[in-house]
Amino acid sequence: MPTARDALLDAALTALAHDPWSGVRMVDVAKAARVSRQTLYNEFGSKEGLARALARREADAYLQGVRRMLAADAPPARKLAAVAEWTVTRAAERPLLRALLTDAWSERLPRPRPARPGSRLAPVPAQRRADAGPPAPGELVAETAACAGERWAACCELAVRLALSHVVAPPVGWAGGQCAEPESWRPMTPAITRVIETILSVETTSPRNTMP
Repeated sequence: MPTARDALLDAALTALAHDPWSGVRMVDVAKAARVSRQTLYNEFGSKEGLARALARREADAYLQGVRRMLAADAPPARKLAAVAEWTVTRAAERPLLRALLTDAWSERLPRPRPARPGSRLAPVPAQRRADAGPPAPGELVAETAACAGERWAACCELAVRLALSHVVAPPVGWAGGQCAEPESWRPMTPAITRVIETILSVETTSPRNTMP
């Protein structure tokens, strides 16, 4: 059963789909989640704390999906290609995750910073973790690679970086300082997946990855 915290995060994410973060009001988030404003502030402390919690949950949900791909009964190269596919698909669907992975933030999104040094610790353990601040792109890639364990971490990082190169590659003729919008991305076609699998097959069968 969803907790009040989950309901509030869901409500905030729904609001963010319709309004820029600057237009999302705490009172409306609490109302949509059917809890009191006091409960909202008890959980997150402030709107900035809510933003940090949204970012941390987005990163954690992505990592959970990565672990699910890696736990599949399949050859290593296929599992790592699935991680690449998951990264592209999830980033296309989730603007906040896309920003976390690429550091390409739009004005519509919150860009949370860690809680100020010396600020009062949140009473909720999950919020204390969120208040440490969202992972930088390199940190999130490292967390993702660690999901594969020491033996396959380098290959997992390669799979994610291949996926992110697909995410940030602009369409022909596009010019700008941040990644293209999802509707302009080319989808992960079977041909692209086969290329990734081929690259990863070489990596996962190299001597350094097959020695006991």
